[in-house]
Amino acid sequence: MNSAGLQVVVRSAQLVARDVRQIQLARGDGSAMPSFTPGAHVDLRLGPGLVRQYSLCGEMDDASTYTVAVKLEPQSRGGSRMVHEQLQPGMQLEISLPRNNFPLDVDAPYSVLVAGGIGITPLVSMARALARRGRQFELHYFARSREHAAFVELLQSERFDSHSRFHLGLDHEQTSMCLRDVLANRHPGAQLYLCGPRAFMDTVREAAAARGWPPESVHLEYFSAGELAGQAGGQEVQVTLARAGRTVAVPAGIPIIDALRCAGVNVETSCEQGVCGTCVTKVLDGIPEHHDMFLTDAEKASGHCMAICVSRAITPHLVLDL
Repeated sequence: MNSAGLQVVVRSAQLVARDVRQIQLARGDGSAMPSFTPGAHVDLRLGPGLVRQYSLCGEMDDASTYTVAVKLEPQSRGGSRMVHEQLQPGMQLEISLPRNNFPLDVDAPYSVLVAGGIGITPLVSMARALARRGRQFELHYFARSREHAAFVELLQSERFDSHSRFHLGLDHEQTSMCLRDVLANRHPGAQLYLCGPRAFMDTVREAAAARGWPPESVHLEYFSAGELAGQAGGQEVQVTLARAGRTVAVPAGIPIIDALRCAGVNVETSCEQGVCGTCVTKVLDGIPEHHDMFLTDAEKASGHCMAICVSRAITPHLVLDL
């Protein structure tokens, strides 16, 4: 997590879809917020040890506010529940500066945006930027129902209506067939941007591969690493911290980050699901066993770094640059 932060005030909070709450944040003195790019997110520091990332989905040329939309997760670990139940207009909190792990190529000749559920949030900011630049694009929004879909009014407005397609209430097989139709005819140079739950994202990737989309034209952002992040390993690992000059035993089934905390070692984290990259650490010796969704296949194959919030080790000993 970027250590620099901003003190902000909750300007407004309202439900914009079933279980989706939109929060607008502003500086207390009314001064301008730092600029951001399409696909960027901020960390909301909601309490001690409770930091969550949310995509910025408001107008980029509105420097007065940041807007996020948060889905209440049934298995909430505290973040989305606090946003829904405790954040109220007038409350103060600290957020990070914007950063972008999911950048948009606004100069691409054609863009296809595919959202699953709350995955619409970063894609809304992309759609705003593409529309502003007069670029060719289409946005496909898959949701359980119209009631569950956020930003419907915006996407049906004159500015976005001709670009937007809603796909509501489809089961897995129907979703897969629909995606294959959507991705069947790739425009020359087209770029594909995907965001949503892991199972949905896997379906989109399979459809893109089946329709011949080059891997370099497919850009992803996961909100959760899903089951993969839950694989904590079945054997004890010894983790040596090279700079600290100490070794910590990581028991079977315990993430490295949890063992380090228990040993009094503080490492910055944010999502703790292997999707944000905040805790990525250089590996000096040993072979990591990757369970994250952030590092590229090439980075994982090199073994030079790892996301210690979810990943473990193949070897019984790791040396980290900590």
